[in-house]
Amino acid sequence: MAAAATELNRVGIVGAGFMGSGIAESVAAAGIEVVLQEPEEGPLEFSRDRIRRSVERAVKGEKLTEEQAGELEGRLSWSTHLDSLVEADLVIEAIAEDEAAKHALFGQLDHLLPDRTMIASNTSSIPIAGLAAATKRPEKVLGLHFFSPVPVMKLVEVVVALDTSDETISTAESFARQIGKNPIRTKDRSGFIVNMLLVPYLMAAVRMYEEGFASREDIDEGMKHGCGYPMGPLALCDLIGLDVLYSVCDSLYEEFKRDEYAPPPLMKRMVVSGHLGRKTGRGFYEYEPVPESVPAT
Repeated sequence: MAAAATELNRVGIVGAGFMGSGIAESVAAAGIEVVLQEPEEGPLEFSRDRIRRSVERAVKGEKLTEEQAGELEGRLSWSTHLDSLVEADLVIEAIAEDEAAKHALFGQLDHLLPDRTMIASNTSSIPIAGLAAATKRPEKVLGLHFFSPVPVMKLVEVVVALDTSDETISTAESFARQIGKNPIRTKDRSGFIVNMLLVPYLMAAVRMYEEGFASREDIDEGMKHGCGYPMGPLALCDLIGLDVLYSVCDSLYEEFKRDEYAPPPLMKRMVVSGHLGRKTGRGFYEYEPVPESVPAT
C-alpha cells in the first residue's frame, strides 16, 4: 500500500539564483507560499527582478492574467535569514554545486527546522546520501532535481536516497505534480537519469570541437537538423553553464571512473578563464551577459 502524501502549504528555497528563482516562481504559480533565502541582499534583488520579468513575459504571452500575476507575486517573500524557513513544510536547497557547502547547509537546516520538515537538494549530480548524513532526519531527505528554465521545463527527478521514507517520496511526487511537473523516480547515484545519459553526448561534442573535427555551428546544426533536437550540444552547454557542467562531469567521473564522463581539457580552460556560457556572455558562443552576483545553478 502506497504511503499517504502530506499536503505542502509553504516551501522554503535556499539559493535565489537562476534555478532557485525559477523553482520559486513555479511553486508560487501553483498557489503555494514561498520564501527565498540568501545571506546577502544583492542576490535577492536579482531574484525579485528576474521573477518579475518572467511573470511579465507570461502575462504578455497570455499565459497569465494580470490578476493571476499579482496573486503569484503576492505568495513570494525574500529573506537574508535562515530562520525565515522554520514554517516551511519543505525546504529546497538550490545553492552552487559545491558538495562541502551543501553538506554544511544541510547540517544547519537540520538544527534549525522542525522535525516534520522535509529537506531536498536540487543538485544535478551530488549523491543525496552524503547530504542526508549531515542530518538526524535522513528519512526526510531526498533530491528534487529541476531542469532549466524551471517555469518551462516539466521534468523533476525525484532522487531516493538509502533512508528516504515512502511517505517522503509520495509527498515529493505529489508536490511535483501539484506545481505542474512530471516526476520521475531515480536511485541515488551521481548524475541520476538525465545527466548520466546527457553528459557523454555533450562531452563528445566538446571533444569534437576541441580536436577541430568540425565547427561549433556545424556540430550544433548537425544535431538540430539531423536528429531533431531543439538545440545543439554546444549551445546547450552554454545554456547549462560550463562551470555547472564541469562539476557534474567531475562528480560522474569520480563515481564511475569512465572516460566518457571526464571533462575535456578545453572545458577546464574555459571555466578558469570565466567563459561560462550565457550567464557570462561568452562560452562556445558569444551572448549579452546576464547580471548575476552568484553562480546560476
